[in-house]
Amino acid sequence: MKQSIFGRMAQLAKANINSLLDQAEDPQKMLDQMVRDYTNNIAEAESAVAQTIGNLRMLQDDYNEDIKNAQDWGRKALAASRKADEYRANGDATDAEKFDNLAKVALQRQMASENEAKAAEPSIASQSEVVDKLKHGLDQMKGKLNELTSKRNELVARSKTAAAQSQVHDALKSIDFMDPTSEVGRFEEKIRREEAKVRGQQELAASSLDAQFNSLEDLGEQTEIEARLAALKSGGSPAAIGAGEGKRAESTVEEADFDKL
Repeated sequence: MKQSIFGRMAQLAKANINSLLDQAEDPQKMLDQMVRDYTNNIAEAESAVAQTIGNLRMLQDDYNEDIKNAQDWGRKALAASRKADEYRANGDATDAEKFDNLAKVALQRQMASENEAKAAEPSIASQSEVVDKLKHGLDQMKGKLNELTSKRNELVARSKTAAAQSQVHDALKSIDFMDPTSEVGRFEEKIRREEAKVRGQQELAASSLDAQFNSLEDLGEQTEIEARLAALKSGGSPAAIGAGEGKRAESTVEEADFDKL
């Protein structure tokens, strides 16, 4: 189980992220899923490592218990041997033999405890080595997770930047295709035509006024002529007539008529 977990983690760590992203419809979702999978694998690995450490600690507890028992049985064997020596010194061979036998039993149990402790030492050493490797591997996987997370953030940021640049590029293409300045140009041309129309209306109005003023001038001249003719008929002053001689150059036909007179 532990090998399977670490195998999946190693495979994920060695995966070509860019290749996977090329095949993904949504790179950000792909990266997020990879981070989740890697995080879940690390959680499983931590549980497996914790169980392995727990087993090692149980072996160590049993080993320590065997060592303690060996020490206790050693003390009991010493106490029984001394007691046997006391009885023997007092001439009590029966009790002396009894306590010697107890000392032998204690020594036997001491040896059993020592043997159990000694037998556990290789397993403890092996398990300790495995635990150290698992801890180191777990630390490496956590480092890989940090790298993957950083890579995810980097690639997501690059993806968003690329998307934004693509939008800007598409916007620029649409601007080139439908140039808004052309719309402004048409609007400006329309305004120019309206301004020209206004100038034409103004000129037309001005020419109409000039015609009216010219007709008024012609009417005034005719009125003056009629007045001077009336003055001639009534015996008016020649000076009044001479005042109008500057008009003779206006018509050669009129000059000829006057010569006939």
